[in-house]
Amino acid sequence: MSILVVGLSHRSAPVAVLERAAVAGDDLVKLLHAVHASPNVAEAAIVSTCNRVEIYAVVGKFHGGVSAISELLALHSGVPMDDLSRHLYVHYEERAVQHAFAVACGLESMVVGEGQILGQIRQAFRLAQEEGTLGRDLYDVLQQSLRVGKRAHHETGIDKAGASLVSVGLDVAARHLGPLGGVRALVVGAGSMSSLAAATLSRAGAREIVVANRTPARAARLAESLDVPSRAIELAELDAALAEADLVVSCTGAAGLVITAGQLAARGIGADGRRRFLLDLALPHDVDRSVRDLPGVELAGLDDLRTAQEATQAIGPEAVEAVRRIVCTEVEAFLSAARAAAVAPTVVALRSKAAEVVEAELTRLTGRVPEMDVRARKEIEQTVRRVVDKLLHAPTVKVKELAAAPGGDSYADALRELFDLDPKAPEAVARADMGDAEVGAAWDPNPDCADADCVSPASLPGQEAMSEAMSEAMSDAMSEPPDGVNVETVNAQAASVRAVSARDAVPAHEGEEA
Repeated sequence: MSILVVGLSHRSAPVAVLERAAVAGDDLVKLLHAVHASPNVAEAAIVSTCNRVEIYAVVGKFHGGVSAISELLALHSGVPMDDLSRHLYVHYEERAVQHAFAVACGLESMVVGEGQILGQIRQAFRLAQEEGTLGRDLYDVLQQSLRVGKRAHHETGIDKAGASLVSVGLDVAARHLGPLGGVRALVVGAGSMSSLAAATLSRAGAREIVVANRTPARAARLAESLDVPSRAIELAELDAALAEADLVVSCTGAAGLVITAGQLAARGIGADGRRRFLLDLALPHDVDRSVRDLPGVELAGLDDLRTAQEATQAIGPEAVEAVRRIVCTEVEAFLSAARAAAVAPTVVALRSKAAEVVEAELTRLTGRVPEMDVRARKEIEQTVRRVVDKLLHAPTVKVKELAAAPGGDSYADALRELFDLDPKAPEAVARADMGDAEVGAAWDPNPDCADADCVSPASLPGQEAMSEAMSEAMSDAMSEPPDGVNVETVNAQAASVRAVSARDAVPAHEGEEA
């Protein structure tokens, strides 16, 4: 099984295509299950934001996986395959892991370095858990991508190199309206992006902020949290609020337009000589593009903010380069650990077979020479175990070293072939203590986790925890030869693998990419 990413983003497609391809709510859940049900797909998760739609999957066959996922994305988004395919990108195996880490660090975001994408990846992680489409392999990639993203933001100046979409958008608004202190602002929506816009305007000293939302209670809570005069209204009062506002920020989940040119014109906007700015952070768009035709009215959408971001990318190139180095280092470490963990069950299986052979021969010896005294028998046992242990020591140490390099899986195959190991033995070790759980089984939060935001699998261990236990077993199996190999020692090593538990937390990160 290998990791596959199929998607499109602001880098590969115009906003108009992204708008058509966007999936959310029930449609997102349906697409997730459709992908997971594909014959070539074992695990699936979807990162869907205003700037990207990416399907992460564990697949058995590359071409079959790409074809199935692409067709399902076209079907569920309503974008014809011919239109969609030219904008899709595909990443596989190592490139897929590298892409996941780069996305989490904000390197692939419209506003380079923004931290909101971490929240969106975490949301995709949670949804896949809840819907039962997340298995051990994809769990580990997404979990590690969150850690890498958090590390990049803590250790570099990437946060300073890129602002949020809201900050970039409000900077564009200030160029049209002048300083935002003293403006009358209308915020349509009460989600994370709208809340961030309202808070930013509050800190800037807006004269008044009006919050309109489909759910009045949410609008009221947001308005009450601000430090400037604020009030909440229902959407039925939107037209009157539009006439009063200098700045409108809209980010809702509506399927159609929320603000039209006719709506504004009916309130005299464009004919009253006032300058107004509308910032549309939604996908699909909330604001009719033709409002730009009204005198004194300026509109900025996500496509306009992309242009604005291009001018800011010169800020902090050192930070961006530092993050790229972190991604490269983390990808190499991740892949090496995964390859080393993959060979560990084979090593444990080899040790177990050796122990079985030793025990069988010692039993045979006892049967053939029953009169042997206890002291002589013990000496022979130790000698036989030392010989076997020394013979196995070099190949098991070497296979661990070789397995960490690209193509390391082939060495585990060679070890199984050379020592005639039962092909099912390594798999049994790897799956030990997983019960009846299959790849893709639902994973739930651990109620005993000290961190309220901790996420750990209830039925399957995370790959990192598995790697730790495998490393422990490998360390024991490959240490300098002790007095000999015995069944108890090997069984203890196998037990350490079976006793894996996923203790690692998924780091929480507030906010989300638009």
